[in-house]
Amino acid sequence: MATDRPPGLATSTPRTVTRWLLGTTLLAAGLGHLTWLRQEFQAQVPSWFPVEADLVVVASGVVEIVLGTGLVVLPRYRVVLGWVTAAFFVVIVPGNVAQYVEGTDAFGLTSDAARAARLAFQPLLVAVALWSTGAWAAWRSHRSPGEDRPGSAVRE
Repeated sequence: MATDRPPGLATSTPRTVTRWLLGTTLLAAGLGHLTWLRQEFQAQVPSWFPVEADLVVVASGVVEIVLGTGLVVLPRYRVVLGWVTAAFFVVIVPGNVAQYVEGTDAFGLTSDAARAARLAFQPLLVAVALWSTGAWAAWRSHRSPGEDRPGSAVRE
């Protein structure tokens, strides 16, 4: 089957559906930040963070709404959105670490085991963002053969 897309930018139904699910989940979470889940999200802001918790919650909610909407309605920009979404998931890790270390109850996470499981889930979100948008595949398709591979040397 011929395609006019460069290698790594082709998509599939599972990737598209996953991207839409990720986008709608981010959109719902962002709306929750601004409305009914605001206090729950404030509990996740680390006590040592130098910005007021409500400002962090509102700002991250707006970011989630923008990313979620973009993932659903801007497929042309899905690769860039994938990288930005993955970066966002990395940036919020300190909140998840703080929730675990400080023993903060929020979102039904009322035990260290539950908070640890939530923390362990974060890398999966990064992977889903990169896979469902084709960001990882696009990056790999632009590398030279052997580049960034363990044990490989560049031959001149």
